[in-house]
Amino acid sequence: MPAKITNKDVTHIAALARLKLSADETDMLGRQLNDILLYIEKLNELDTKDIEPTSHILPLKNVYRQDRTETPLSRESALSNAPDKTERFYKVARIIE
Repeated sequence: MPAKITNKDVTHIAALARLKLSADETDMLGRQLNDILLYIEKLNELDTKDIEPTSHILPLKNVYRQDRTETPLSRESALSNAPDKTERFYKVARIIE
C-alpha cells in the first residue's frame, strides 16, 4: 500500500506551486492524489517482463501536414488589428529600464 497523501502534503505541494486552496479543495485533491497512487500501485502488480517497451501506443510515424507555400501577410494587414503600432512595428510596453 502506498503512503497516504495527507492534507499537510497537499498544502505543501500547493505552496510550492503558488496555489491557494480552500479546505474543501485540499480535501478533494488529497483524495484524488491518493486514488492516483492506488491506481499506480495496482498497475505495478502487472507482469510486464515479456512486454516490449513502446514510445507510443499507436503506430504513428511523422504525422505532419503537407508543406505549402502561401502568400505572406502584408505589413499593413499584419498591423491592422494591433492595439498600438508605429508605421512599421508593433508597439509594446517597455520592460527593460
